Amino acid sequence: MNNYIVGTCGHIDHGKTALIKALNGFEGDTTKEEKQRGITIDLSFSNISNGSSNIAFIDVPGHEKLVKNMIAGAFSFDCVMIVVSASEKIMPQTTEHLQILSLLGVKNAILTITKKDLVEENMLPKIKEEIEEYVKEYGFNLLFSTAVSIYDEASIEELRDKLFSLNANTKIEENFFRYYIDRVFSSPGAGTIVTGTVLGRPIKVNDKLFICDIKKEAKIKNLQVHGEDCELSNISNRTAINLSGINSNLLKRGYVLSQKGYLRGFDTIDISFNCLKKKELKHNQKYSIFIGSKKIEGKVLLFNSTDSLQSGFAMIKSDSPIFSVYKEKLIIRQGNDTIAGAIVLNPIMDPMKKSQKLQLLEALEDEDISKAYEILTHAHKKGLGLISSAQRFALSHEKALEYALKLKDTFIDEKSLILYPMQTKELIKNSIKNIYNKNQFALLSVASIQLRMKWASESFIQTVLEELSQENFLQKDGNLFKSANIVEDFKTKLENIVLKRLENENLTPTAPYNIYDDLDLDRKMGDNILKALCAKKAVVRLQHNLFIHAQSLSNIVLEMKNIIKNQGYIDISNFKEKYPLSRKYLVTYLDYLDNFSQIKKDGNKRVFSSEII
Repeated sequence: MNNYIVGTCGHIDHGKTALIKALNGFEGDTTKEEKQRGITIDLSFSNISNGSSNIAFIDVPGHEKLVKNMIAGAFSFDCVMIVVSASEKIMPQTTEHLQILSLLGVKNAILTITKKDLVEENMLPKIKEEIEEYVKEYGFNLLFSTAVSIYDEASIEELRDKLFSLNANTKIEENFFRYYIDRVFSSPGAGTIVTGTVLGRPIKVNDKLFICDIKKEAKIKNLQVHGEDCELSNISNRTAINLSGINSNLLKRGYVLSQKGYLRGFDTIDISFNCLKKKELKHNQKYSIFIGSKKIEGKVLLFNSTDSLQSGFAMIKSDSPIFSVYKEKLIIRQGNDTIAGAIVLNPIMDPMKKSQKLQLLEALEDEDISKAYEILTHAHKKGLGLISSAQRFALSHEKALEYALKLKDTFIDEKSLILYPMQTKELIKNSIKNIYNKNQFALLSVASIQLRMKWASESFIQTVLEELSQENFLQKDGNLFKSANIVEDFKTKLENIVLKRLENENLTPTAPYNIYDDLDLDRKMGDNILKALCAKKAVVRLQHNLFIHAQSLSNIVLEMKNIIKNQGYIDISNFKEKYPLSRKYLVTYLDYLDNFSQIKKDGNKRVFSSEII
């Protein structure tokens, strides 16, 4: 089925809403204020279909003070129906709407001259020609022009037929679903309902969605496309989503729905902008930013000027996170004036030098993705995640990997989808060498090194360890690596080191993982060493993470028995007086006393059994 969205534009009272009603019978001005004032205030949504095609209409307000509502609908247009009154011709809001649509990159256009009954029939060709010439100045692809009157059914029918003959869908499938909320309400018996336009990928009933702005998940309970229940909604469908698991009070126009893990929000994004004629963006000035159906306030920071520019690169610093994607369009306004249109080049904020950033933005503007990857990889010495490519470049993981494999001097972890500049290998190598130079008895695996360098992937660490083995700096022992200079009984030496450590720690032994980290031991190897020491009865395990030297335990048991002998009992209080240890150790040692038949528990105290004299 052919689906596309036609939005109206034009000056107030040029008949946009009346034209939609003539086409499909839908009354757009339904609120009390709209009826009282006789004007469209907010967006209205309707459609026509003939079985093989469905056309969704977004009717926008034409009043100059309601441009923000117009922009909220315009971002999803596949085609614009430019509505101009035959008697008044081009008026100020017609011009501003054309400017905004041109800035948003809407190309497909239909010119509909309304109220043709108010002018002489022989004047219509000249009026049409004059308006067409004006419209073409804004770069629109004018698909057709027609003149209508809502009182002339034949002209309306001709327009309807021409609309059905078009295939104006401009939206392409992306790597993930996106959706800007333009309305939200609660319906009795149904719950929370939002409306908007499906972007990126289709959705279906029971899908889980992620509400980016509030970081909450919700499930699709039902979908409606133009009032009809459906199991699936495609790209460019105007869709009502019935959400479960979320209160409507938490949602607002402009909130972004997606799927978890695809979109990250940043309070700064980088753009390429072009201002309208005779207008400029000023450096470090606050503006209203319109992206999708969202309006935010943000400061514009120019890259190449501290004054003002008519076009160029800029950073938008917002008061709230922006969930945008590469090449997304936005509008910049100040008060009631439209100043500029912009394209999002860098939706993900990267820590990099200004010179690097400018190179990156130039590459992104030219759509030179290979160059952009090269710049980013060198800026991210501790790894560039390819997963971010969906948002960063509108690329699938497969396509991102294809670009990555062409890069020079780059380590590519295909499993973890991370890129590293090859110079990072030396950083990892030096870190590992420092460990083994500091401790000749270090015994580490890939996993244990990765715990110390969380930014380095296991594949990259494995590569470095293999190189160090080939250089005879390390020697591989199973999945562990030890210094190549050690010739003595390595594991016995390690057992002695661990045993000596526990002996020195006496009654306050540290947790095993701390010992392993201090001694540069792989955790699994460390566990095996403690098991061996326990089997030899040189060490006793008191709790999951508490191992004590056997002699230290014997000594403290003897001391506890002496306290009972001298004071008649032992508890936390009199035990702590003599041994000011932490409660963790005191309780553990008291519990261990319960293993002896000569000790019995009396409330919170331990005493000798009655048969003990």
